[in-house]
Amino acid sequence: MPAVGIDPNFWRGRRVFVTGHTGFKGGWLCLWLTRLGARVSGYALPPAAGPGFFQSVDLGRAVESTIADVRDAGRLAAAAAAARPEIVFHLAAQALVRPAYAEPAETFATNVMGTVNLLDALRRLDGVAAAVIVTSDKVYENREWVWAYRETDRLGGREPYGASKACAEIATDAYRRSYFADGRAGIATARAGNVIGGGDWAADRLVPDAVRAFGGGQILRIRNPDARRPWQHVLEPLAGYLRLAERLAADPAAAAGAWNFGPAERDSPPVAWIADELARLWGDGAAWRADNASGAPHEARLLAVDSSKAEAGLGWRAAWPLDRAVARTVGWYRAQRRDEDLRALSIVQIEEYADAA
Repeated sequence: MPAVGIDPNFWRGRRVFVTGHTGFKGGWLCLWLTRLGARVSGYALPPAAGPGFFQSVDLGRAVESTIADVRDAGRLAAAAAAARPEIVFHLAAQALVRPAYAEPAETFATNVMGTVNLLDALRRLDGVAAAVIVTSDKVYENREWVWAYRETDRLGGREPYGASKACAEIATDAYRRSYFADGRAGIATARAGNVIGGGDWAADRLVPDAVRAFGGGQILRIRNPDARRPWQHVLEPLAGYLRLAERLAADPAAAAGAWNFGPAERDSPPVAWIADELARLWGDGAAWRADNASGAPHEARLLAVDSSKAEAGLGWRAAWPLDRAVARTVGWYRAQRRDEDLRALSIVQIEEYADAA
């Protein structure tokens, strides 16, 4: 199927409710939606202190924000009702693997019950046409094999983060079958890989760790340089989520279910390759070294998802090769250090991506 772009006519004036809008991925999605002419309402915790994406592009002036926790079912239901959404994107989550080891109960409460709270609110609302529940590629029972996982493969999770996201998948499926089987709204889950892009300052992520180290003239330390991940620019899966929402609204029954959004097979190189590219593009003597500390919690060494369903059913495919994704990412952080207009730069990158897709 030929690649299909986002339909601006679909989004113009559309009421959209986004959880997690103050985060890295949610922020990029909201900026894109506002550029498409959507009327966006967000629900999330306060943005983390520092130069994150939300603050850097002054997103607060373009989005109607409710600052609250998805674990607060009453507040979430009230915010959703006030927004009267036609389209919903659920991205609010505890999204980091290592913090999930430290706070497993909080991770399950946020990722599972936060999802349940949203779905329970949506089943009581009229006018919702589509909801995209974002989970993770880590929902699969990872057997560390060379084949990419398909949507029909078994769910699992040997660590708290992956298990919490797999539980969110099961809860979403139960709500879809129990309350949305009549087709009044299309409900789908979206599973993406490791995303990179400007404005991510989370701890224990390769790119933010690299920027902090390189910017401070320090050597980047990497735990598992031989591990392979499905790397992609943040705009890649977001384009998939937008296309999926359009399809859900048009044909709820056909588009409901789980969808993978991963990079091309060639773009799952070892962590060491990404680190080399980050250091080369940063310059100024940037360097890294392996730091295989003993006692570190388990992390998958090999993981990839098969996006054939999205390619065939949505006309979506990865548009940027990994070297371009890394270059755009480093360019964004370099521009931030030079105090450039990051909103304008981010819009340029969105438009460049849309042209390539």
